[in-house]
Amino acid sequence: QVQLVESGGGLVQTGGSLRLSCAASELTFSYYAMGWFRQTPVKDREFLAVISASGGVTGYADSVKGRFTISRDNAKNTVYLQMNSLKPEDTAVYYCAANRLRASTIARDYDYWGQGTQVTVSS
Repeated sequence: QVQLVESGGGLVQTGGSLRLSCAASELTFSYYAMGWFRQTPVKDREFLAVISASGGVTGYADSVKGRFTISRDNAKNTVYLQMNSLKPEDTAVYYCAANRLRASTIARDYDYWGQGTQVTVSS
């Protein structure tokens, strides 16, 4: 069964940085566009970043543009989200997701999801 496993979350102060990782198994990783989303109990799942299957094209939500960077290493079946200049508003559970057909900003377009990793940014 396909598995996506996020790691790298934790507690960080405002202005700090974290790098999230998402390791994929039981799929041909290089065929899939990969995305990052986040969710809180009071906010619907929010698109953050997407990267094409080859890694050649990326896209970002306006809220994180210039602060977050998505990348992938197809040899390691892993996608990353480097998060800099973190703010308390970034506190959420962060999810990675895989999409066989296309890079998309829409959560419902994604085929597989990880279980999430908590990121907490303190003041």
